[in-house]
Amino acid sequence: MRDLGKRLVILDEGDIAYRAARGNFGLVWVQGKGLGMPSYGAWTQRSAAAWPAFAADLAQTSGIAVALRQHGGLHVCVTQDELHARATRITELLAQPGFPRYAVEVLDRAGVEAKIGTVGDIAGGTWCALDGECDPLRLLRAMRAGVAGSGGALLPDHPVDRIERAGGRFVLHTPHGAVACDRVVLAAGLGNARLAPMAGLAAPVSPNKGHILVTERVPRFLDAAVETIRQTDEGTVLIGDAQQDAGFDTSLDTGVMSVMAARAAQVFPALRQVRVVRAWSALRVMSPDGFPVYAQSRESPGAWIVTCHSGVTLAAVHALVLAPAIRGGALPPECAAFAEDRFRVRAAA
Repeated sequence: MRDLGKRLVILDEGDIAYRAARGNFGLVWVQGKGLGMPSYGAWTQRSAAAWPAFAADLAQTSGIAVALRQHGGLHVCVTQDELHARATRITELLAQPGFPRYAVEVLDRAGVEAKIGTVGDIAGGTWCALDGECDPLRLLRAMRAGVAGSGGALLPDHPVDRIERAGGRFVLHTPHGAVACDRVVLAAGLGNARLAPMAGLAAPVSPNKGHILVTERVPRFLDAAVETIRQTDEGTVLIGDAQQDAGFDTSLDTGVMSVMAARAAQVFPALRQVRVVRAWSALRVMSPDGFPVYAQSRESPGAWIVTCHSGVTLAAVHALVLAPAIRGGALPPECAAFAEDRFRVRAAA
């Protein structure tokens, strides 16, 4: 048994895992989030505001720049019906009691062009100056390097088979032996559904499949983030969309990708002449209400669960606020709304 004392260790399943961390779109996104839970709107805004300091800290500790750009973001509406529905949703979002309001502009086509340049046949969209993007693969590398540079350890190919309590400590059993620790944070994405009950917690998360298309490099034409289209600092264009309840299927759906490509070309007609060079699908980690789950186990104090969708957006607040709070033994008061027992209360009701 490996005794890690006060050290931090990350047990990573390996390349067979469903890796939302490397398959995501890379948005740092605020607008539209929090309908039904104002606390999530506040949490998201706090993370977006903390992202510049977080990116600077990562660059210092890891030597890796994550290509953060927070130049504002656009949600595109192709039809007038889409634009009306979007404006209605934003109005409902901002009108919630306790919701920290921010500026969202509802734009017609001319307003969109004033923000991002020439577009195709669209009705308009909504714009928020708080939105942005980063390179998610560089972010993953930087965070790993940051853990190592801070004295932590990463153990690849160490999927956890079971969790036990022994002598007041947690024992995590893996194919390469057992690891004992004083505290355990379950941040295994979709794997939390299986692991959480072993520590007296619940994580009713399920997969939701999305697709991403990547084009060849093209001259820069887009400096702001569009919710489903963004141009990287290397010149490639990422087209990301789709919401499929397909279980754990990660195969590519050519019909879905064709619709995504056609919509992107309607927004930016120049993309019709650009080649797609690769594509993948990835599984979002979705709770029943779509909001994060943070909790310490009452049955096994010292065991925590951290799971969410929008992991890139929330990375800053996770690193700068949530992780220190867990180390101190108590969640921040603003995280009370994200307790996992909210699902048990609803089920009982």
